[in-house]
Amino acid sequence: MTLLLLAHAVAAVAAPWLVRVVGRRAFWLLAAAPAATAVWALAQTGAAHSDTPPRISWTWVPSLDLRLSFLLDPLAWLMCLVVGGVGAAVLVYCAAYFDEDEPGLGRFAGCLTGFAGAMLGLVATDDLLVLFVFWEATTVLSYLLIGHRPETKAARSAATEALVVTTFGGLAMLLGIVLLGEAAGTYQLSEVLAAPPTGPVVEAALACILVGALSKSAQVPFHFWLPGAMAAPTPVSAYLHAAAMVKAGIYLVARLAPGFADADVWLPVVLGVGGLTMLIGAWRALRQHDLKLLLAYGTVSQLGFLTVVAGVGSYNGGLTALTLLLAHALFKGCLFLVVGTIDHSTDTRDLRELSGLGRRWPLLTTATLLALASMAGVPPLLGFVSKEMAYDTFLTAARAGSVADGVVLAVLVTGSVLTVAYSARFALGAFPTKRGLDDTPVLHPPSGALVGVPVVLAAASLLAGPLSTWIEPWLTGYAGSMPAADHRVHLGLWHGLGWPLGLSVLTLLLGALVVLGRDGVEAVQQRLSRVPSASTAYRVVMRSLDRLSLEVTGAVQRGSLPLQLGLVLGTLVLLLAGAVALHGISWPADVLWFATPADLGVAAVAVVAAVAAVRSRRRLRGVFCVGVTGYATAMVFVLHGAPDLALTQVLVESVALVVLVLVLRRFSGRFNDDSTRRQRVVRTVIGVAVGATVTLVALVASGARDAPPASTGLDVTAVDFGGGYNIVNVILVDTRAWDTMGELSVVLVAATGIASLVYVRGNQVHEHNERLRQARARRRQYTRPLTTASSWLAEGQQVPAERRSVVLEVVTRLVFHTIIVWSVYLLLSGHNLPGGGFAAGLVAGLALTVRYLAGGRAELQAAVPVTPGLLMGAGLFLSAGFGFVSILFGGRVLQTWIFDVSVPLLGKLHLVTSTVFDIGVYLVVVGLVLDVLRSLGGHLDVQIEEDQIRRARLARGSSAPPLATERQVLR
Repeated sequence: MTLLLLAHAVAAVAAPWLVRVVGRRAFWLLAAAPAATAVWALAQTGAAHSDTPPRISWTWVPSLDLRLSFLLDPLAWLMCLVVGGVGAAVLVYCAAYFDEDEPGLGRFAGCLTGFAGAMLGLVATDDLLVLFVFWEATTVLSYLLIGHRPETKAARSAATEALVVTTFGGLAMLLGIVLLGEAAGTYQLSEVLAAPPTGPVVEAALACILVGALSKSAQVPFHFWLPGAMAAPTPVSAYLHAAAMVKAGIYLVARLAPGFADADVWLPVVLGVGGLTMLIGAWRALRQHDLKLLLAYGTVSQLGFLTVVAGVGSYNGGLTALTLLLAHALFKGCLFLVVGTIDHSTDTRDLRELSGLGRRWPLLTTATLLALASMAGVPPLLGFVSKEMAYDTFLTAARAGSVADGVVLAVLVTGSVLTVAYSARFALGAFPTKRGLDDTPVLHPPSGALVGVPVVLAAASLLAGPLSTWIEPWLTGYAGSMPAADHRVHLGLWHGLGWPLGLSVLTLLLGALVVLGRDGVEAVQQRLSRVPSASTAYRVVMRSLDRLSLEVTGAVQRGSLPLQLGLVLGTLVLLLAGAVALHGISWPADVLWFATPADLGVAAVAVVAAVAAVRSRRRLRGVFCVGVTGYATAMVFVLHGAPDLALTQVLVESVALVVLVLVLRRFSGRFNDDSTRRQRVVRTVIGVAVGATVTLVALVASGARDAPPASTGLDVTAVDFGGGYNIVNVILVDTRAWDTMGELSVVLVAATGIASLVYVRGNQVHEHNERLRQARARRRQYTRPLTTASSWLAEGQQVPAERRSVVLEVVTRLVFHTIIVWSVYLLLSGHNLPGGGFAAGLVAGLALTVRYLAGGRAELQAAVPVTPGLLMGAGLFLSAGFGFVSILFGGRVLQTWIFDVSVPLLGKLHLVTSTVFDIGVYLVVVGLVLDVLRSLGGHLDVQIEEDQIRRARLARGSSAPPLATERQVLR
């Protein structure tokens, strides 16, 4: 099974390349994957019907107890035959159906092959959660297949409609799966069905699962998406909408029926929805002039029929369901492919325009009539066998006094009468020569595959009827899982004269009368054409949702930052406070409000600074007040013995202050909104509420703890396995290295976002890179000794004289190298002492900040004449590369190796390989700070200077030529 799934995945990935190399003949090669599925299922026939059917299981996500487990029991066996056999036939058909220059043919081939693999996984898996994964895979792939021609509005609309409806059902089904799995204590389907749970939760779970199954199989009120999906190429309709995707919901109903058919919610939904769908689909099919739409509504009707017999939960219903499922796949797959052949050859599917095809295509006409006869229930075809079995099943229950079964039987007979009528409508509209209508021109004579594949499917339907008695033993394995029946039906063409045969004859006669009176039927349908349809309701709902989203967005997304923060913080308070109120308050046994008087002093400073920040009307004052609260937090870490956290907090706060000050240069000194006293009070209340809520939740969480803290034992493992005494740093680069790698990726994304917001135009990036190359050239030319240098800084002379500070330049020259050395020290010693790659990178970034403040953007470029992306990319490469290098030496990904080496003079040297990971973190952080300085610093400098020059020129007169200094700045 796993090899078959892998073969489908490889074929799907290779499909675009195969189509480019060999053209549409690639479909012959791709058909090998589903054909192998059918052959394998046939080879496993005996094992699948034994007491111990083939089963394999692989652990996928141990923490979720999620396993890739597959079971080939009789139901899965039949579905594998249908999915594989019809899938191979459709792929062979595609080789003749599509033209060589069909746009997106490689993508289409890959999606169709991948869909076959997803269906295989769906019907064979024994895990409910894995079933949902394959279920959603079919949803996404069907969306891509229906929208194969995205240039047409019909394809885009149909694909979106199918995606929305089936995704809605899938989400409902996921909720039901979780409820059912938790109620049963397992997500293994075989174990759930072996001991089905009961109770209100299970009833709710079944209702949700049925929503997913019925939406997938286009049952009322979700049936409208299937006719819309006829915008897809006809091979997609033949496979997805006749044999495979729409059968997924039927399969799920059939799979759960043995265990849950006696649930209160089951039979009313399954029988009621299935019967109503059968009638509505058949009635709508009678008014269609497009052959493909006729088959689409006929498919909706037949799926309703299948839902009824698959969900009834009896031996007879189970045997009938499998027989009808096989018959439907054969005759409906054949008919859709016939429509494809007609459309491909004549460029029309309108039965009012078709004439004379039967005389010219006798073989295809014969195959079509056989498939239509099977769909209508005409002996000796398999469709007749399955329909008579359905009549017998419900007739026996109705004669025993079941009113509900009598009603269902009446619905089935009525729906079958309409099925005969629309089958005849297809036959009389597609092939006969019609009076007053010229023969339809055949623009593209059908090739062998366009005729041969439908003929094969029709022949299989013809042969399966007389051979149904021999087929029965391979279908009773599933039926045997249902409750025993007093009267068991059997497959066969002749069971003697009786009520089932009488109902079959009555169905054909009434269907013939409907065909004879089709003019009157059409008149009635014309009068009822204004009845609101489900598709209209869907559009109304979608428009209402769009309108609601616009109203909500207009109310809360007005571009107001205070409003956004107020909503976020208010939601935080409501959710956390609500959770605490619902679950009760569990106070910790002991609460130490403060350890020393210094704690009270720090808290007082933080409170005063926070209130001042809220009340501040000047931007810079508010920024510094917020910074004071951050430094107060660092002091709390110091007072409670966490120097590493304190160091990191101080550095982060310092860098944040630098960034905010750089940004504030482009804003006015005061806040734009002159907030009223009421607004300041509201902001203060929100701040106090958030702080109180977070404090309350922290206390309640510590009091409700019923498991050992996650930090238990880290002091030992940090030394034994991480080789370091700085627990925080060991966690970052060893214990939780995967998390750190993800955070590094987030840092890269943030840096890219900052640069993209500032460098709005692409040519600005090229100008910046050109300045970097010039800076590197000047640095190579700068070879004068220090004693003859005219400046303390390499590019300091480029700063205008009125903006230079000799003191700042001297201090920068004295402390810059010291700070860099300190950052390297923090980097190398961080495994055992406070520091690490993150803190060291921030220190180096602050050193570059000092260099920028003293010498401007040119000095920053001279100090680090490389792009920030190079540093960040190299850092991420080192971190990821370290993880994979450990594999080469027999370890696990990101495993740390410890070496104790004796070095002469230095003594014992303790080396840890995770330092390489830390170096990567260091480079990423330095690159981030450098990117911030160059975008929010250097580039904003250019913008400010250009604005100043522009204002100066306007004051002198726009025709005045630029001054020399202005030309230098603009360059």
